[in-house]
Amino acid sequence: MLKKFFLTVLIALILLTGFIAVKFLFPMAKVLDRVGPGTTPRDLALQDDSRVVAPYLAANHQQPPAEAMTSSTKNLYWGELHLHTTESFDASMMGNKLSIEDAYRFAKGEPLLSPGGETMQLSRPLDFVAITDHAEGFGTRTHCSDNNLSLRERGACWLMGMDNPSLFTIFVDGARGTAAPGDPSLPAGVYQPEYRQPLELGNFPTCKPGEAAAERCYNNTRSDWARYVQLANAYYEPGELTTLIAYEFSPTLPDQGKHHRNIIFRSDTVPDRAISSFDVPNAIELWKGLEAGCDKADGCDFLTIPHNPNKAWGLTYSRYTWDGQLYGEDDWRLRQKREPLTEIFQIKGSQECAFGIGATDEECSFAQVLDPCKPGETTGCAFQTSFVRQGMKVGLELEQELGFNPLQNGFVAATDSHNSNPGDVEEWDYRGSAGTVQSPALRRLRQLKKDSKAYQQMLKFNTPGGLAAVWAPENTREAIFDALARRETYGTSGPRMALRFYAGWDIDQAMLEAPELMAQLETQAVPMGRVLPASEQLEENNQGPDFFVWAVRDPMDAPLQRLQMVKGWIDAAGQTHENVVDIACADGLQVDSATGRCPDNGASVDLTTCQYSSGSGATELKTLWRDPEYDPKQSAFYYVRVLMNPTCRWSSFDAIRLGREPDPSVPATIRERAWSSPIWSGASQ
Repeated sequence: MLKKFFLTVLIALILLTGFIAVKFLFPMAKVLDRVGPGTTPRDLALQDDSRVVAPYLAANHQQPPAEAMTSSTKNLYWGELHLHTTESFDASMMGNKLSIEDAYRFAKGEPLLSPGGETMQLSRPLDFVAITDHAEGFGTRTHCSDNNLSLRERGACWLMGMDNPSLFTIFVDGARGTAAPGDPSLPAGVYQPEYRQPLELGNFPTCKPGEAAAERCYNNTRSDWARYVQLANAYYEPGELTTLIAYEFSPTLPDQGKHHRNIIFRSDTVPDRAISSFDVPNAIELWKGLEAGCDKADGCDFLTIPHNPNKAWGLTYSRYTWDGQLYGEDDWRLRQKREPLTEIFQIKGSQECAFGIGATDEECSFAQVLDPCKPGETTGCAFQTSFVRQGMKVGLELEQELGFNPLQNGFVAATDSHNSNPGDVEEWDYRGSAGTVQSPALRRLRQLKKDSKAYQQMLKFNTPGGLAAVWAPENTREAIFDALARRETYGTSGPRMALRFYAGWDIDQAMLEAPELMAQLETQAVPMGRVLPASEQLEENNQGPDFFVWAVRDPMDAPLQRLQMVKGWIDAAGQTHENVVDIACADGLQVDSATGRCPDNGASVDLTTCQYSSGSGATELKTLWRDPEYDPKQSAFYYVRVLMNPTCRWSSFDAIRLGREPDPSVPATIRERAWSSPIWSGASQ
């Protein structure tokens, strides 16, 4: 009888072991073979980086006009406002072991090796950088080097320290939860609020079990945050590299959804702990908590920047919070006060607009792969409140209801890279953004299963990300922060194009080439990010404001092709509208009055070398534009989009490295661009 019992137990153990092996171990081994660190030398050996010639080596290094980059009061500075290091557990478990210190050195121009063994290096150092590791990870691994851990705690720390994307997926998908079915009777693409309960820190694997372990993690968040502040101060070099103290607030959403915010501080006077989504259930409580812990009288101040509205599944510009609460007037005022910017572009695509989702602009297809939502879909598609341009129109609607516009957001761009490589945005140098999952080149070009959505495939969805540009009097924390707060900013998809955008009344065309142009504009007009004051006398004569735009190419990249003006407005009936027109063309071409577009200038790219054509495009484009349909009774916003001549997409450079043809399922070329912050007209202050 006893023998039979032991035999039964043995068989059960064998079956259980087999089940675990089939269900978990074999799939994990397969994943590690494809994207783990142990096989990167095998995949790296398949590429030859010497086949790729950096396009800037053949570029026209004509320096931009000095007045385009500086003036008597402001200079142009370039930076990164969204970057993760090994301190973010999602970066670490994807194979990135590069530190905060590595990231600061990279920002200054030093080279690094990617987790996949590829060299990463900026062509030019950055002026400012904000490292924004996830606050939800602070304190959760600090104790893992302690000697008095229990066996269970050692096991949890060991698992969380592994370079294993499969384990990361298991942990994160469990926290994100599954998408609840929506009401198919409601209009497609309209956000449906959901009541959500935030996770407790004790749910984190290394903060279990019991209250004591969770409390230890809470205490450790203070020491982790203090180390962040100390390192930012250690690498702060005013005038050379401004290190902004920052972090990311990251509540979860199903299907890789994002409803995150980066918190940027003005100085090193900061709260003693970084508030995370373990602490507060939504952004409103985040702002309140930060204000409570940040005494402005002592020099503490902050702003927040949302990112990836395209993947927030309609939440960002809805009227609801993450946990299903409806915004009240005081909440909108708090958002207006604390959230002056939004991230319009990063590695997870363009956030500007989506073609066919309230937008007929063909350029809204740029870096955009989300399909319009179908009835009942609550994730994985393009919602009506998913994109920045739509958010600006929601702001106009709220202005009619509330008497103020809480969504007057300026624009910045960033990377959101998890490779400790701030500002590494050049297409030819893209080394992925998520450890060994995306490095080396073979892994970036892999197609996933046919039934997987495009936004889940790095080949189709990912970009190298963008940069933030600010106009500030000097390169210091306070000056950069103040420029961000007043929205005198713009974002690019990577290239460092100089861009000036002003609006004023009765600007003299003859001043465009005058040496005192910028001085006059700074006293008689408003720059990007501002509200244009009304001029009753000129409005009575049906004369609209003048918009001055001046863009200058990045001397280490392709020439400019055209300038575009994007306008959004609201009519008396509360209906919002938009229009996009070209306002300046390169190569002496003129805007077609019938289409509102510049003719094609014939610029091309040699896909065998990825060198772009010479002889077409402009070093600079400058124009003064007046809206022929201006109505002083309507609230409106205007922003500028600058388009470059086409250049190779990152996947085409990787194809050259691997000696293959570009993948036909994705565009071989792109048109890099810049987006100015808007100027509002007829809007409340």
